[in-house]
Amino acid sequence: MSFEVAAEAYDRFMGRYSEPLADKFVDLIGISPDERALDVGCGPGAMTGRLVDRLGVSSVSAIDPSEPFLEAVAQRFPGLDARLGSADAIPFDTASFDLAVAQLVVHFMPDPVAGIGEMVRVTRPGGRLAACVWDHGGKQGPLAVFWSAARELDPAALDESERPGTHAGQLERYFREVGLSDIEASLVTVRVEFADFDDWWTPFTLGVGPAGAHVADLNAAGREALRSACARLLPDGPFSIDASAWTVIART
Repeated sequence: MSFEVAAEAYDRFMGRYSEPLADKFVDLIGISPDERALDVGCGPGAMTGRLVDRLGVSSVSAIDPSEPFLEAVAQRFPGLDARLGSADAIPFDTASFDLAVAQLVVHFMPDPVAGIGEMVRVTRPGGRLAACVWDHGGKQGPLAVFWSAARELDPAALDESERPGTHAGQLERYFREVGLSDIEASLVTVRVEFADFDDWWTPFTLGVGPAGAHVADLNAAGREALRSACARLLPDGPFSIDASAWTVIART
């Protein structure tokens, strides 16, 4: 699995979902104009952009462990305090922010409770934490069709359904384990349009994330078999994919 890929590849693969998700998630969070916010695991900047729109670039910071993503977000938002780092060791001082957000990040944290604990550390008392993760466990995430086809061909294929936070109630439980109790949880759904099957399939060949790694590990015959299995599950012409994410917002 890798996110050391070009930002453009990520945008074609997951950005189509993460951008509309960021629109809904930031509205759900609610942003006060005087807040300072941190985007944890910012990627190429889907959530960062929404925070900058509402707060201004001087009031937003971002971290990500991927150098290509960090370079992309820094170019996209000149003057942004964007630092190389991961959720388990956030490179900011204690109580530096009013709001810490992790969009589509918790399920990639080696230790989600420790990562969320770090988010608590850098957020001031009375501030807020927010996180969301695709509902891979409930088969309502954006990759459900892909992993269904992959497991049809190889029942041992490691889909993303057992990653942290991908099942109902898991994110909320992690937040409670770090001592938070003022918690709001919900399920948010976005719809993404595709022109045809190739429009949907091609991003899986770009090597992004677990799904991209799975495709890259197949030989030519295996990739064609997987492509055909996916095609049987989707229409040829224009179609849409609904993708749902678990969200949690808490006050520190």
